[in-house]
Formats: sequence, structure tokens, C-alpha cells
Amino acid sequence: MSTPDSAVVKAFLLDLQSRICHGLQALDGSVEFVEDAWKREEGGGGQSRVLTGGAVFEQAGVNFSHVTGASMPASATAHRPELAGRSFEAMGVSLVIHPKNPHVPTTHANVRFFIAKKEGADPVWWFGGGFDLTPYYPYLEDVVGWHQSAKSLCDPFGDEAYPKYKKWCDDYFWLPHRNETRGVGGLFFDDLNKLGFDKSFEFMQAVGNGFLTAYAPIVERRKDIQYGEHERQFQLYRRGRYVEFNLVYDRGTLFGLQTGGRTESILMSMPPLVRWEYAYTPEAGSPEAALYSDYLKPRDWLSV
Repeated sequence: MSTPDSAVVKAFLLDLQSRICHGLQALDGSVEFVEDAWKREEGGGGQSRVLTGGAVFEQAGVNFSHVTGASMPASATAHRPELAGRSFEAMGVSLVIHPKNPHVPTTHANVRFFIAKKEGADPVWWFGGGFDLTPYYPYLEDVVGWHQSAKSLCDPFGDEAYPKYKKWCDDYFWLPHRNETRGVGGLFFDDLNKLGFDKSFEFMQAVGNGFLTAYAPIVERRKDIQYGEHERQFQLYRRGRYVEFNLVYDRGTLFGLQTGGRTESILMSMPPLVRWEYAYTPEAGSPEAALYSDYLKPRDWLSV
């Protein structure tokens, strides 16, 4: 097993952040990201890049963070009690994109690396990450293409990689209080280290590099579709599910808050506008009803 090298991971993540921001700026064509560098009192820091008020993206945030600490937070040791008492180093790129047009899906992606150390013991390390898609007015072509891109990047790592990480994504982004998925899924992986450092890092890079390949064609196809106030209000209502998941269930949000991370960067994932409606039910036979009946449940999208 190769020796973990946090410096080479950090170099990749910084480059990935820049490449994704440039790609999103090109898709939007009207505004640029603004960078906000920050430092964490307990150790480390990061740089948040946020685009607002674009022609295509109402808000997009692409954040890099690299934080260190003397002990692991409760959100991490709850799943890995053997990490209690270890110092840690955590780094990653996390992004959330909230488009303006309801026909363009919201999306989220992140790739991350953790290493925990203790004197006299081998370091404990792992990679995690993934990407998922949350459409409001879904198109089967887009969903199938999204999952085909996910499968293609997984294929070099074995036949079991895509089905395993696709199911993990469906399970993770499940809202039990709503009895629905947050969207149409994608990939989710965590605690990845059994492949050794080099191969595990290679997979993490494939996921990070594969995000724009999967998302950009969807944006290009849907960004100029006409919509009205009805579609806009439904988009704002469904954004509420994003807020509910991130504040109630998301482990990354909890980790960031419990480690004293920068609140503005952690909550960058929140949409700029959102609404809730009491006991909303879509009209039978409507496009909104089709979202609920056909898309907000786990499916094998490559065999539809």
C-alpha cells in the first residue's frame, strides 16, 4: 500500500476548483466567480468562490477547504469511534449550483480526503465524494446521460463500482420524512482506502474530473428553454427539499459546523431564494406530478 501524500491531494484539489470555476463561467457567459479566502483559528483555512446573479446560474459556489485539528469532531467519531483522540487533516472541494432556469437541474459535487494521526500508530486515511443531480422538470435524456457519465468513469475500477456507488448515493440522499430521494442520484462513496492510496486517489480524481463532463451538456440543452412564473414557483418550492436535507441529514454540513469551519462557506449550499407551501400536492397529470411519480425514487436509469 502506497504512503498517503496530502500535498499531492491538495495540489489536485486546488487545480480542480479552478478548472470547474472556469468551466461554469464559460457556461454562464455573463458574470465571474468572486473569491473569498479565509483562515480557521484552530488550523487551516480555504477559499470560497461564489458566482451570483448570472444569466444561467442564480448562485454557484465552488469551495476549497483544508482544515486541521487536535481531535476529531463528534460527526466523524460517531461512525469511526477508533478515531477518537487523533489529530486530523481534512481537505476537499465542494460545490453546489442553483440555476436560474427551472429546466436546468440543481447539482452538487464534492471530493475530499481525511487523514487522522496518533503518535505510535499508523495513520488512518480515506477518500470520499460523489455527485448528484436534482432536477425540477426532468428530462429522461439528461438523467440517462448523467448516469452513463457516472458509469463510464467507474468502469476502469471494476464492474461493481458503479452499482455500488450509485446505490450508496440513492441511500444517502434519501429524505425519510418525505419518503423520496432528493433527486435522481449519481455517485456517493466514502471511507475509500482498500485500493491503496494511489488507486483510491485515482478514483477520487476521476469523480472530480467527471463532474463537468456529466453536467455541462445538460446545462447547454436546457438553459434557453422558456418558462413562466408557475415553473419558477415550483422550482422555489422544491429547493426547500435541498435545505431540509442539508440542515437535517448531511454529514458534511455537520462536520463543518462541529469543527468550527467558516459558516458562510458551509452554508453556501443554501439556495438564494426558496419557499415552502403547506400540504402541496401537484395537479394530476402535470409535469410536476411526473417528477414525483417517475423520478423521486431509486431506479436503474441505464435500463429504462
